[in-house]
Amino acid sequence: MEPIHIIGAGLAGSEAAWQIARAGVPVVLHEMRPQVATFAHRTGDCAEMVCSNSFRSDDDRMNAVGQLHWEMRAAGGLIMAMADRHRLPAGGALAVDRDAFSQAVTQALQAEPLVSFQPGEIRTLPSEGRWIVATGPLTSDALGQSIRDLTGEGSLAFFDAIAPIVHAESIDMSICWRQSRYDKGETEEERTAYINCPMTRADYEGFIDALLAADKTEFHEGETAGYFDGCLPIEVMAERGRETLRHGPMKPVGLTNAHNPAEKPHAVVQLRRDNALGTLYNIVGFQTKMKYGAQVDVFRRIPGLQDASFARLGGIHRNSFLNSPRLIDDRLRLRARPNLRFAGQVTGVEGYVESAAMGLLAGRMAAAEALGRDLPPPPATSSMGALVNHITGGADARTFQPMNVNFGLYPPLDAMRGGRKGRKDRYPAYTDRAKADFNEWLAGQS
Repeated sequence: MEPIHIIGAGLAGSEAAWQIARAGVPVVLHEMRPQVATFAHRTGDCAEMVCSNSFRSDDDRMNAVGQLHWEMRAAGGLIMAMADRHRLPAGGALAVDRDAFSQAVTQALQAEPLVSFQPGEIRTLPSEGRWIVATGPLTSDALGQSIRDLTGEGSLAFFDAIAPIVHAESIDMSICWRQSRYDKGETEEERTAYINCPMTRADYEGFIDALLAADKTEFHEGETAGYFDGCLPIEVMAERGRETLRHGPMKPVGLTNAHNPAEKPHAVVQLRRDNALGTLYNIVGFQTKMKYGAQVDVFRRIPGLQDASFARLGGIHRNSFLNSPRLIDDRLRLRARPNLRFAGQVTGVEGYVESAAMGLLAGRMAAAEALGRDLPPPPATSSMGALVNHITGGADARTFQPMNVNFGLYPPLDAMRGGRKGRKDRYPAYTDRAKADFNEWLAGQS
């Protein structure tokens, strides 16, 4: 049997290799490190954790990422097994000894007879054979150029300008209202596509003061990018003049406050729906280099967002990722060349666990195909299925940005439609449903 090839031995590539081998299919793992270094990695080990040692919450009842941990364990995931073996005390989070963890992943793969390693950089996308591209946010320049050559110049972002995303249920609609600027749109849905947060002059001046005083992060060595006017950080716009934002993303024109039509807002912050379910909204034009804690403090000064719950905070940083809703099908295959699958952060998921989960799926799907079967994605009611659904069609390709798993990606619970059930009721209902549906999906593969 011809082996499946994987480019990249990070968390996604390592998990994909494990799943393929466990299915009885040979796999070749290609890794350019340590021969070719990146500005972030220190070793040539598999699954090296670069940014932190945390896999975040391990609560599989009240947290979507904890539920993702549960699904990966249920699917026999290598990453979760080694994380459990090398976990450190971290309250409700799953944190690991990162060096011991990556060494254990490397040793497990080296001990697997069906896994072979081939060091060196893959510089172009192969045209023959079955391949999984799991090169992560630090895809090499040469391979990145090959991806752009195949998929189109605008298909791969090298610096993503990320606007914060808010859970719709946490927006105070007694202050905000739904309206597109100048009521544009042919349907009522289009005419009410935005949520608007009004600001008085005092609100606006206080917001600008807090924005200018907030702690900001700097680019790391090797990831510096020149800003371009289409995605300036809001703090850079504010530094250009206190009125700049009010004449940019916070302009109040073409809008009428439904709660107080006679009073014209001094400025308006707009939120745009970010997923097909309407459960997530991004703050339009609010990409930022503020530190995360500062973002929460500053953004909760916006009227209507005083109790905002954030699915993702903003940023601008090096992060190579595909415009997956346009380019990848729900089997994680590149539409333009189906012999290539993509996995990990390069698909537009954000986070260690999410990256590894996409590797798990890509590995299982590739192995099933090699064995003459078709494996559909998990149901969208599960954490893994919700992520796949988001990156392969649930998100809008025009505004696609990387995303962590969160309950906002889950389909609503029918039994709770029309009522504001508390998290203590809603979250366990989500995870109970996810576990049952994911188990059914697993059982269908036996």
